Amino acid sequence: MNIDPAWLAPTSFLDYETPEVRDFVARAVGGAKTPKERAVRLYYAVRDGIRYDPYRFRIEPEWYRASHTIREGASYCVPKALLYAAGLRSLGIPARPGFADVKNHLATERLLALTGTDLFSWHGYVSLLLDGRWLKATPVFNIEMCERFQVLPLEFDGSEDSLMQPFDARNRRHMEYVRYHGEYDDLPYAEMAAEMHRAYPRLIAAAGGGSPGDFAAEAARENA
Repeated sequence: MNIDPAWLAPTSFLDYETPEVRDFVARAVGGAKTPKERAVRLYYAVRDGIRYDPYRFRIEPEWYRASHTIREGASYCVPKALLYAAGLRSLGIPARPGFADVKNHLATERLLALTGTDLFSWHGYVSLLLDGRWLKATPVFNIEMCERFQVLPLEFDGSEDSLMQPFDARNRRHMEYVRYHGEYDDLPYAEMAAEMHRAYPRLIAAAGGGSPGDFAAEAARENA
């Protein structure tokens, strides 16, 4: 298989040449020897080491840089996916950020009030090349968040796709993929931002003044 150099290159968003990303990846992979082992270890470092918080949503470009996500320590699906893709590329593993529109049936009441819909546009995941096969991986919901929502943690073994489950641990609807935008060499920022401005003006306005809520507390309260 021919490897496109773009699948391994750093970008302004996948800025894996920065000290923050290099240190994060080095700590994550440890002594892992094979590309598969490294990809799996990095997956869990991003999934659980960067807390999922949709109220960390911002529209400014700098919030989507992998190094910024590490400094924040929490973010939503797109920056977390970009961080994973950046880390994979730094390890010589071809990776492309991918995006899809999804219905999220387990959002909190406040988040739904701010978005005005349960359709979440441009949900982020990663397409990575391992052992000659493209796989999809989604290092988004950290394990503590899964426990609050009673959702089974999304695992990744480096052999099969890791996409959001259609049902949660109590067999309730969880995630539904409505439309795939595809995989890209880099974040198509202008296209994504235009859709976010159109779809979520209230969330953007609320986030502009700081975090509009405590998502973890809301999840714990509503799922008690």
